[in-house]
Amino acid sequence: FSFANTGAISLWLGLRLEKSLFIAALRCIVQLTIMGYVLEDVFRIRHPALVIFMACVLIFLGTYEIIYNKAKRTYNGMFLSVLVSMGASTMLVGVLGSRYAMNQIPFWEPVKFIPSMGMLLGNCMSGMAVGISTVLTQLRILLCVEPISHSSISSSNFYLSIRRHTSDNKDKVEMSLSYGATRWEAGRPIMIEAIRLAMLPTINQMSVIGLIAIPGMMTGQIIGGAPVMDAVKYQQIIMFMISASTGLGVVSSVVVCLLTLIDNKARLRPERIQQGRPHLWHDIKIGLTNLWHGIKKLVRCGFTRKGYWDSSAEDTGEWARLLS
Repeated sequence: FSFANTGAISLWLGLRLEKSLFIAALRCIVQLTIMGYVLEDVFRIRHPALVIFMACVLIFLGTYEIIYNKAKRTYNGMFLSVLVSMGASTMLVGVLGSRYAMNQIPFWEPVKFIPSMGMLLGNCMSGMAVGISTVLTQLRILLCVEPISHSSISSSNFYLSIRRHTSDNKDKVEMSLSYGATRWEAGRPIMIEAIRLAMLPTINQMSVIGLIAIPGMMTGQIIGGAPVMDAVKYQQIIMFMISASTGLGVVSSVVVCLLTLIDNKARLRPERIQQGRPHLWHDIKIGLTNLWHGIKKLVRCGFTRKGYWDSSAEDTGEWARLLS
């Protein structure tokens, strides 16, 4: 009834959310059902390799959701940077929190480790998406096509004028770089604003928890029959873990984004911003190509340092042909 009521309101107000609501409801049912079957097997087997694999799958799916389903703008190399930032922050906080805050021995106990990782990833995803989106919005270039009338002919004939619009912060960054500022100094105001906006939901959630809102983990434990104070203790630990993982993920992802858009020669590179959602296979192809070029460079450096690279024209040409 609640779902139908929301759909009816969307139809009545013309919000055009019916399709999105239906897809979201269908995904919720299917994904939770699959998760339930998978977790039953993981909890029964209780093997550390399977638990870590499950956590890695969750991290990969979270990265995919940010870039290929949520992001309106992306930049070159965004998938790898988001994957590393999210994985490092959530795994570090998850392992330390499970072992020392929750006193789990071993730390990978699936009944608590996997649900904790899920909560950390859900909040970290939201924060990283807001932070990266803020940076890309502040440094964007908009090309607006506008009709204008030609002065020498009738006003009914129009021509297209392309106007280049930039954000105020982008102009400030370019001015700072032109006056000799480093990319850290030029991008610091944007970084501060992006991190503040990204961390604001987590801070607000921590402010009202227990006073106005009763969080889901605490509610579930109380309904399941756990002592109330134990539920309170675990909820406090989870909230601090969420704050730590979100902070680490947001800071690292925003910094990498700025370092990508402002190169090491102190040049602003807005052309690296891509409008719209990227294609997964295209990014995989680019990643494999970059990996192959990196392997070739390592091979060249290895042969050069060990003295296997002959300086003769014949051998040099043969190696160049094989490695090209």
